[in-house]
Amino acid sequence: MPKIKKPSQVHWRTGQFCEHGRECLYRRAITPRVRLESRLALVLVAAIFSMFAISDYYYLGPTREFDLLVTLRAVVVSSCLVLAFAIGRWGSYASKVWLHALPLWVLSTGIILIVPLRPETLSTQVVAVVVAIMAFYLLIPNLLTVVTVASLYLSIGFLTAAIVTAEISPVVALRMALLLIMTNIVGFFALLRIESLQRIQFGLIHEERHRNRQLLKEVAHRKMLEAQLRGLAERDALTGLNNRGHFMKWAHELLQRSRVEGAPFSLFMLDVDHFKAINDTWGHSHGDWALSEIARVCQQSVRPQDVVGRFGGEEFIVALPNTRLDDARIVAERLRKKVAELMLRDEMCDLNLSVTIGIAEAHAEETELEPLIKRADKVLYVGKNEGRNRVVVCCEGIEER
Repeated sequence: MPKIKKPSQVHWRTGQFCEHGRECLYRRAITPRVRLESRLALVLVAAIFSMFAISDYYYLGPTREFDLLVTLRAVVVSSCLVLAFAIGRWGSYASKVWLHALPLWVLSTGIILIVPLRPETLSTQVVAVVVAIMAFYLLIPNLLTVVTVASLYLSIGFLTAAIVTAEISPVVALRMALLLIMTNIVGFFALLRIESLQRIQFGLIHEERHRNRQLLKEVAHRKMLEAQLRGLAERDALTGLNNRGHFMKWAHELLQRSRVEGAPFSLFMLDVDHFKAINDTWGHSHGDWALSEIARVCQQSVRPQDVVGRFGGEEFIVALPNTRLDDARIVAERLRKKVAELMLRDEMCDLNLSVTIGIAEAHAEETELEPLIKRADKVLYVGKNEGRNRVVVCCEGIEER
């Protein structure tokens, strides 16, 4: 059975993600940093490479070889500066690996071509090559595979040029080869470690962000469920109004606020007339329909700051903050007329749907809802006994129609 590779697993030879999509994502993420670091590194390398023209003049003087070396350095330096601009503008490991590889090949070729022009300074050039190889691995940002190929090209090309043009002995050539091999090995494993650690860090950050997004989604989902559960706990399933418990809690808070502000507070109880007859004649489904329609009328007849609830069965209750009895009576009359004007189902055409409403206003010292509800309920039943389909007001213990 083949071994399954994790998306964040890093290849032990290349330092890259084993999963192609994750590697592309990483390369796109580091593009701004790579562009900046490559540009700065190439400008620095170009400056150092051009400064060696001073030592060229010291060793060669105003000769043809010196002119060729100056020309060579000018070509390499200008190429590095052009490539620094191009990489800073368009560089990307994800789509233009070749653009990042070009500076290494240009520098490698320039260093190799110096050997036949200055064979007498081979020992100094060996040091320069070692420094250049380490710069390839650690200074100029690039993929490990690209750097390795370019460094091997520089090492083999330099060693070949030294053997051919400087006529070094086999022992010296072997020493140079071992030095270049060790330099490449050290540079390779140093860059491999850096590339691996950077990708591991990126993978951990990416996975952490993914977990955070999942957590945020889970939190949002739980909040939605809590809101739904809260709605189920606070709302009447049939009418969508506040259930009795939630109405009492909310209306009590409004009453307390009214007492603090010294504002009036009214409340009315509403009962559907002959509701039992509706259920007995047309069935509970028609009774439920009637309750839903009356609940809709209640919500449409009151202000946004008023609180409407289903008190139980066919009874509804409305709390009206900042409202005196006269204004509450106007609201109740409007509601009663709208109920009477409801369009009924065809089979219920013989029914005259109506409600009876009892209104009470809280006393100045009153801080509890129960006495207020009892007074409104009392005048409600006065209206029931006197013929229904009416609004009855309780004022200073006197019931008025």
